[in-house]
Amino acid sequence: MNRPSVREVALDALLKVEKNQAYSHLLLHSTLKAAGLDKRDSGLLTELVYGTIARKRTLDYYLAPFLKSGKKRALWVDVLLRLSVYQMVFLDRIPDRAVVHEAVTIANKRGHKGISGLVNGVLRSIQRQGLPNVDAIADPIERAAVQTSHPQWLMARWMNQYGEDDAIAMANANNIPPEVCLRVNRMKTTAAELVAHLGHEGVEAERSKLLPDLAVIIKKGNPFGGEAYKKGLFTAQDEASMLVAKLLGPEEGMDVLDACAAPGGKTTHIAEQMNGTGHILALDLHPHKVKLIAEQAARLGLENIETRAEDARTLQTKKHYNRVLVDAPCTGFGVIRRKPDIRWSKTEKDVKHIANVQAAILAHASQFVKQGGTLVYSTCTIEKEENEHAIERFLDTHPQFETNERFYGRLPDHIQANGRFSPLGLTILPHDFGTDGFFMVALTRKHE
Repeated sequence: MNRPSVREVALDALLKVEKNQAYSHLLLHSTLKAAGLDKRDSGLLTELVYGTIARKRTLDYYLAPFLKSGKKRALWVDVLLRLSVYQMVFLDRIPDRAVVHEAVTIANKRGHKGISGLVNGVLRSIQRQGLPNVDAIADPIERAAVQTSHPQWLMARWMNQYGEDDAIAMANANNIPPEVCLRVNRMKTTAAELVAHLGHEGVEAERSKLLPDLAVIIKKGNPFGGEAYKKGLFTAQDEASMLVAKLLGPEEGMDVLDACAAPGGKTTHIAEQMNGTGHILALDLHPHKVKLIAEQAARLGLENIETRAEDARTLQTKKHYNRVLVDAPCTGFGVIRRKPDIRWSKTEKDVKHIANVQAAILAHASQFVKQGGTLVYSTCTIEKEENEHAIERFLDTHPQFETNERFYGRLPDHIQANGRFSPLGLTILPHDFGTDGFFMVALTRKHE
């Protein structure tokens, strides 16, 4: 039996995301494993799936004039057209004629002659007539939403919170695929040594400009199949995410509570900062996610982490901790470039719902902070309702805590000089430093 082409595999993956609300990053991982593609085709598959999901709104705008409105088509036909137009518009290395030929071949396999004729006709009309002009959209919010391929409600919120220029810059940054970033396990190696080690494994890497002693950026190759990974010399983690443990500032021998710990990136970073000493209690609601933390810790050679499947909102303990981290569940709007489907699957109701969950976790976890101890709250979203507004509400009802701006001195000079600091925390937008979007704030429990 003939093996399906890369574009057929991409089409099937995109249909699963559309039909089952499957998470694109998880689905892609399982699809790549099952498809058995070579390195080049795996790269193309990733680009096709992520790119078509990310550019969905723009692609639908381009296709609309060439499709009869109100005419019902099978979902796979619309997805195939999106996939094809994505290649024609955004991928220079694939000739249009090859895209059209492959699309018609797939349509012939999956449908009747009328469908393959429709696909052929639409794509050739686009070739002949060109794309509709997005600048013709009069409403500035709708125009920006179509240009950057984001939901209009989300673009409106971002413009309201950050202004038009930053909202558009952030949305554009969400469409740029991120580089792989590794956190150096400094208990075992240095950034310079890791770059050299990876080089011997055929992986091209360079030290991060933002965190040169802690982070390494992959330029070419896969670092996860070699000895450096097996020996626990690094962990995959975005630079903005690494700043959270730096802000927390754990010291050797301390007791630390990580209330929402999975998949373990920040937990293991804290453990490394403490040089394997002290004790970290890492909680997560889901047993299978807690297992991921334990596996990470074992690979990295960390023995100071205790994992437990438990809801941070109902934790019962008489113990108090020097440091408590609430890396709260959130809408994830800061990591859209990694998970492009988030923009389509979330709604305004989700923002309000998750803000209530965050408030409950923060309020409950805060009671376990020692007097004089530090509570850090962080999210990978840029929504003010989940960030500054959450801290404002918390401080109103918890006068025993105060923000501690002195702790920002633990962050890199470049962040201190150029970060978006407010009295309620630090916001990092994706286009600020080329990282994920993040929010973080350090609070101190006053001596009573």
